[in-house]
Amino acid sequence: MKLLLDTHTYIWWLAEPSRLTQEARAAIANPRNFVFVSAASVIEIAIKQANGELEASEPLENLLKACRFVELPLKVAHASALRELPPVHRDPFDRMLAAQARVEGMTLVSRDPVMKQYDVPVIAA
Repeated sequence: MKLLLDTHTYIWWLAEPSRLTQEARAAIANPRNFVFVSAASVIEIAIKQANGELEASEPLENLLKACRFVELPLKVAHASALRELPPVHRDPFDRMLAAQARVEGMTLVSRDPVMKQYDVPVIAA
């Protein structure tokens, strides 16, 4: 299975994995699954760090590699898919994650209940 972590899911996995549901932890830890972190999430985290809202012990790219997660770059197809999404969420980062999950055939791992309204599979984080 291909999993796409919501930004908070990625942060919790790194800092407080106990905040995640047992199902989410098992799916992320399963070596048969491919776990992706969107470049959109990395941008969101970098913005939070720049604003002093979030601290990091080391560079984001090092953390990504240490977790065996794969970076999902932003593509034109992802941006185009934004037009097809219903207007249920104002957060541009979450909208991009939903678009990426749809285009790439991924399951989102998220605690945000709005994500289910995008017609993508979701594992509750």
